[in-house]
Amino acid sequence: MDAILGGTPVIELRFECQPGCTACCEQKGWVYITERDIVRQAEFLGLSPAAYEARYVYRTKNQLRLRKPPGKACHFLESGRCAIHPVKPVQCRLFPFWPELVEDRASWDGAAVYCPGIGKGGLVQIGAAMELASEMKTAYPYQY
Repeated sequence: MDAILGGTPVIELRFECQPGCTACCEQKGWVYITERDIVRQAEFLGLSPAAYEARYVYRTKNQLRLRKPPGKACHFLESGRCAIHPVKPVQCRLFPFWPELVEDRASWDGAAVYCPGIGKGGLVQIGAAMELASEMKTAYPYQY
């Protein structure tokens, strides 16, 4: 399948998460979550979903996101690692295969400025990348 990203034919799309890297976790912005994330993360931390939500979640009419602790990017980024890695939010699990990055070559290349895993590793088939991006659209329909 030929694919176009940002008007430019995709020659290759490579990504491999680099050991010990938390650069994606340290970027400005919000971490959006799903109802399922709340349940999974609460269970992982030994909390009820209500207790987890009261402590960590900011809920609006259309979205859920993690609260930001003072002076930190994320409550769960501890000592250079994700404390909830096995149950991390969809947004975190899918990075960098977000629609806005996969569908636009310039945005993908822009993310490579802070993500040392972009451009490394095996070739990622564009169909697989687009499928991951569509999972993001399903998880956060109010954003896409």
